[in-house]
Amino acid sequence: MKFILRWAINAAALYVAVVLLPNHIHLQGHPLNVIWLALIFGLVNAILRPPAKALSCLLILLTLGLFTLVINALLFALTGWIGSQFGVGFTLSPPWFWSAFLGSLVTSIVSAVLSFFLRDELNGHSRKKKS
Repeated sequence: MKFILRWAINAAALYVAVVLLPNHIHLQGHPLNVIWLALIFGLVNAILRPPAKALSCLLILLTLGLFTLVINALLFALTGWIGSQFGVGFTLSPPWFWSAFLGSLVTSIVSAVLSFFLRDELNGHSRKKKS
């Protein structure tokens, strides 16, 4: 259940980024392709984020954590490229880095807000009404 909820949060966050940044991000194919793109996004982040952060630990410390935004943008762009190889990706308008940066920023904010409101479900706690 936690996996499906995280997948839905990623899909919603990616969709919001596509809607809010129409001049920067263009979704390829059917709008429901964002569901498959969210799966790719989750896999890319789960597999590549930890080694990327470990390898750039010194840069992250020197920039007081701001380099994580660069890592997020690069992983966001990689998600779009991998998705486009399967026909479900998105294209980034030039300059691609700034489009990926804005997209990753919007996606991170929406994901954080949704995760905050769904934190009980993500932690495995159910909400029970007290009578």
